[in-house]
Amino acid sequence: MGDEKVIALLLMQQIAVLFLIMGLGFLIVKLGIVKTEDSRVLSMVTIYLVLPCVTIHAFQIEYSTKIRNGFLLAVAVAILIHVVLFVVCGILRKLLKMDEVETASLIYSNAGNLILPLVTSILGEEWVIYASGFMCVQTIIVWTHGQSLMQGQRQVNLKKIVQNINLIAILTGLVFFLCNIHLPEIIDSMTSSLAGMIGPISMVMIGMLLAGVDWKLVFGKRRIYGIVFLKMIVVPGIITLCLKLAAPLIPMENAKTILLISLLAVIAPTAVTITQMAQLYKRDAAYASSINVFTTLVCIVTMPLMVMLYMI
Repeated sequence: MGDEKVIALLLMQQIAVLFLIMGLGFLIVKLGIVKTEDSRVLSMVTIYLVLPCVTIHAFQIEYSTKIRNGFLLAVAVAILIHVVLFVVCGILRKLLKMDEVETASLIYSNAGNLILPLVTSILGEEWVIYASGFMCVQTIIVWTHGQSLMQGQRQVNLKKIVQNINLIAILTGLVFFLCNIHLPEIIDSMTSSLAGMIGPISMVMIGMLLAGVDWKLVFGKRRIYGIVFLKMIVVPGIITLCLKLAAPLIPMENAKTILLISLLAVIAPTAVTITQMAQLYKRDAAYASSINVFTTLVCIVTMPLMVMLYMI
């Protein structure tokens, strides 16, 4: 994995860079150049164009048993992480009488818009394939368990799973990788160029969204502080400890780095999907949005702390 201290330091620096870009997105709204609502366009571009290109380009590498096993490890770790999250959050829900929005907010993280830029910038494009393993697992779970939780009844939305553009991109890229299929050079160059946009466009979009936030609503509800503490400190701390203990036990050369990528996905802010589901199923969408915003701000500090805890 290289010098672990160097990677930790680079990660902290890149988080700072991304959040400075987020600040620029915030600024252009406050200066009246664009409106908060315009962020929806960037969001659509990111989800339906940039993220799929990031994923497909990541799989455009020579097939090897080492990479295949690493991807399978990433998938297995993602499944085990969600099992731990279900158990821990299930206990917390009973003890603290948490509602559906709070429970879902603790379990599901914004593993796409924030983690892919970090992995690309710090570790390199070749590591995105392992981040895709986590995203694949979470996409399936969020549209099965997550939707059932928010809806208040057991129902699997197979249509949402099958039609999810990023899951389609992961499966397409995986087929290309396993069959050793390489895109024509001009197409690969195009996906590479679009993939390079992931960090800036994601953070500008988030900054524009934050510029339109009602901060009194975010900080005015006392219970939100406890939920954010659980989401960004307690739950990630448990996962960090588990992964730290598991890493030396896995006989694979890059195991610690792959587990680090999985950790980054877990310690990210709450998934935007939870807010969207809260709106759809008439839950407290404003509260869900507030948790998302609060955790996004807090992760500036908590993500480097958790990474340092894992690396030492």
